[in-house]
Amino acid sequence: MNSQTTFSFEIFPPRRDENISNLSQILEDLKALKPNFISVTFGAGGSVNSKHTLEIANLVQNTHKIPSIVHLPCIHLSRERALEILKECKEKGLYSILALRGDVCEGAQKSRDFSYASDLVTLIKKQGEFEIYAACYPEKHNESKNFVEDIENLKIKVDCGVDKLITQMFFNNEDFYKFKEYCALKGISVPILAGIMPIINKKQILKISSLCGAKIPPKFMKILEKYEDNPRALEDAGIAYAIDQIVDLIASGVSGIHLYTMNKSRAAKKIYEATSYLLKET
Repeated sequence: MNSQTTFSFEIFPPRRDENISNLSQILEDLKALKPNFISVTFGAGGSVNSKHTLEIANLVQNTHKIPSIVHLPCIHLSRERALEILKECKEKGLYSILALRGDVCEGAQKSRDFSYASDLVTLIKKQGEFEIYAACYPEKHNESKNFVEDIENLKIKVDCGVDKLITQMFFNNEDFYKFKEYCALKGISVPILAGIMPIINKKQILKISSLCGAKIPPKFMKILEKYEDNPRALEDAGIAYAIDQIVDLIASGVSGIHLYTMNKSRAAKKIYEATSYLLKET
C-alpha cells in the first residue's frame, strides 16, 4: 500500500474483567487488511493505568507484527509517570505515541505537570526517537471559544514536535476540507489523517458525537432514524456511508484514513474491500 495514503485502525483495551486474549481474533481479522498501523486507546476518562494499553500495543506489534501507536493522555499524569510509561514503551519497541490531553475523570486529581497536550508533546520530543502523533478537530475542540483559537492552539502543539495529526471523527467531508485549508493558512504542514467512524448503533453514535462535538448531517440522521430498529441494516448503511466518505477523501488526496473500529472487524473488512484498490492507486 502506498505510504502516501495510509489505512489504519483504532482499537481499545478490554475492560478489567475481560481477558486480553479475546482481542486476538479481532487482531487477526484486522491484520488481514494490511493496515499501516493500529492505535491503542488508554480507555475512558484518560486513566493513568497503562497496563492494558501497553499489553495490547505490545501484542499488536510484537505478536501480530502490525506497527502500533500508544495513546497517552496526560490530564491525570505526572511527569514522572509519563517518563516511566515512555521508558516501558522503549523497552517494548513501541516508538509511536499519540499525545493527548484526555478527558477529565471525575474524582481523579488533575495533573500539575501537564495542562495541555502540547506540554506532553514537548516532553516526548525531548526523549528523542519517538514518532509523535496528536489529535485535531475539524469542527473545533469543544472547549475552544472559536475555530480561529482552535487552529492557533493546534499550531502551538504541532510546533512543539508533532509529526502527524489524526482528526476526531467527522461525518461531513466539507468540514475536513475547510479545516485543512485553515491549517495550510496557519502554516501547519504535517500530514493529517482523517478519522472515520462507521455507525454501530444510534445510541452509541449520538453519545460519542455529543462528547466530541461532531455534527450529524441530515443525510446521516436519516440513516440513523430509518434503520435504528434493524441493527444489521443500520450497520450496513453506516458502512456504505463511511465508504462514500472515504472514496471522496481519497480522491481529494487525503494523507490517510484512520478507522475507529470500536473493536468490530466486520465493518473494517467491508470498508477495506471497497476501497483497497483506490488506496493502492494513490
